[in-house]
Order: sequence, then C-alpha cells, then structure tokens
Amino acid sequence: MMRALVLVVMLVCAIPALASDWGYYSNARFGYGIDIPPDFTGLGESDNGDGQRFERTGRAQILVVWGGNALAGFGVETAERIGYLAPKGWNVTYQATTPTWASFSAVAGQRVLYQRMIALCGGQQYAAFQLKYSMIDIAKMNAVVEQLVASLSAETSRNCQ
Repeated sequence: MMRALVLVVMLVCAIPALASDWGYYSNARFGYGIDIPPDFTGLGESDNGDGQRFERTGRAQILVVWGGNALAGFGVETAERIGYLAPKGWNVTYQATTPTWASFSAVAGQRVLYQRMIALCGGQQYAAFQLKYSMIDIAKMNAVVEQLVASLSAETSRNCQ
C-alpha cells in the first residue's frame, strides 16, 4: 500500500517536470508567444522578424510559427490559408473557424499538417503555427498539438496601428 502511494506521488510530481521541458518563443514584432516542445531546435528568427522555424532532431517534425497582417480581415486570411493547401497536395480533413481563431488539419501521403491561427489587433493581424509530422506519430503528437493550441496567445496589449 505504501509503495503504491509513493508511486502515485512520484508520478504526480513528474507531470510538472515534463511540462517544464518545454521552451517558449516570444515574437516582438507581432506580440505573440507560444510554447516550444522539447527536442525542437530553433533555426533562427526570420529575416523580417515575423517568426521562426523549429525542427525536431532525428524526426521529420517541423514547427513553424509566424505572425502576419490580415489586411482583408482574419476570416479572409484564414480562408486563403486553407485554400493554399489543396494545390500543394494537401487534403483538408478538419477545420473549425471563429472570428478570433481557426484550426485546420490536412494530410498528404503519410504526412500530417495541423495549423492554428489566432486574431490579433481586432483581426487585422494574426499569429499562427503549423506543425508537420509523420502519420505514424499521430498518437504521440496529439498532446503536443493540444499544448501548442493552448499556449499560442497574444502576449501583451500592443499598439495595433
């Protein structure tokens, strides 16, 4: 009985330790942030300062985070992003959109793509991430996707002019 209790306490204490392995990326240009999964290495800020690409060493897992302007509005930008997938060979399998966020996923062969976008500055800007990985990793990547979705957010109130 005591051993079981000790084991349960150890497992509960290990959960926050696992979460602490995540890094964090903050984007000054668009004012958003997102947690970065363990073992993903950043390849440096983009030249225009809108985001960064991360890759997981030894795996075909790529995470790209970026911000952008949505001059025609967030809804139009979201529809355009979804529309870009089919000509590139991606079959959209899921999409959910609201005025303030959008999520969609697609498959191409044995690859999976998941993208999340959030509106910034009243829908005139947005922050997004796109995660690509192998279909064989779906079960392992579900928790990663959930954490990424939960963590993508505006960091501060900014001047949105």
